[in-house]
Amino acid sequence: MAFNRNWDIIITSRKNLFDIDLRSIWKYKNLIAIFVKRDFVAYYKQTILGPLWYVINPLVTTLVFTIIFGRIAKIPTDGTPPFIFYMAGTVCWNYFSLCLKNTSNIFVRNANLFGKVFFPRLTVPISVVLISLLQFAIQMGIFVGFMGYFMLSGSSINPNSSILFLPLLVLLIALQALGVGILMSALTAKYRDLTYAMDFGVQLWMYATPIVYPLSVVPDNLKLLFWFNPMTIVIESFRFMFLGQGTIEITGIIISILITLSFLFLGILMFFKIERTFMDTV
Repeated sequence: MAFNRNWDIIITSRKNLFDIDLRSIWKYKNLIAIFVKRDFVAYYKQTILGPLWYVINPLVTTLVFTIIFGRIAKIPTDGTPPFIFYMAGTVCWNYFSLCLKNTSNIFVRNANLFGKVFFPRLTVPISVVLISLLQFAIQMGIFVGFMGYFMLSGSSINPNSSILFLPLLVLLIALQALGVGILMSALTAKYRDLTYAMDFGVQLWMYATPIVYPLSVVPDNLKLLFWFNPMTIVIESFRFMFLGQGTIEITGIIISILITLSFLFLGILMFFKIERTFMDTV
C-alpha cells in the first residue's frame, strides 16, 4: 500500500542561525488570539478587584511620585502640574515594563507547553505584548480624564496635533519591550539566575529614564547618553503630545529607532536559536 506523500506542512529543523520563518506567525494569528484570551482570564480568575488593579497601580504610583519627588525633593516639572507630569511617564513605563517582565521568562514559564505541541514559539511573547495593550488603554483613559480636569482648572497643559502619532509611539514601545524581552527570555532559559536580576534591572532602567524628572534638567554634556536609552524619546514625546512639554530631537528619534530595531533583530535571532535546543536543557 502506497502512502500519500503530498503533505500540506513539512516540519524540518532549521539549518542555520538566520533561517527564520516569520510568515508562520501570521498563519497562527488565531492562536495568538487564544493566548490573549487565556492570559486575560487566567490573570483575573482569582483576583477580587480584577481590572481595577490597572486603575489602582498608576494612581498610587503617581501619588507617591508627587509626594516624594514633587513635594519633598521639589524636582521641577517644566511648569506642568506634578501629578499629571508623573502620570504621563508612569502610563508609558507601565506598558513597557509589563511587556518586558512577562516576555523575559517565556521559555521557563511555558516549558511544559513547548515540549508537547508544535507551534511558532514567538506567538507567545507577541500575545503578551497585545494583552498588555489592555492595561495601557485603561490607564490612558485615566490619564486623559485627569488631563481634562487640569485643563479645566486652568493649568498649563497644551495638547497638540502630534497626538496623531500616538499609535506609532505605542508601536515603538511594544517593539522595544518585545526585542529586549525575547532576548532576555533566551538568556534566562540558559542562565536561570538572570531571572532574579530582571526586577532590579527594570527598576534601574526606570530611574535612568526621565519619568520623575524632565530631560531639560539633565546637563547638556549628558543628554547624548540619555538618548541612547530608547525609552527617553518615548516619554518625552508622549509628554509633548499631551502636555505640550517635552524635549524632542531628531538625534534622539533616530538613535531610539536604531536601538529598538537592533534589540528586536538580536532578540529574534537568539529566540529562534534557543528554541531549537531549549527542551534539551529543561
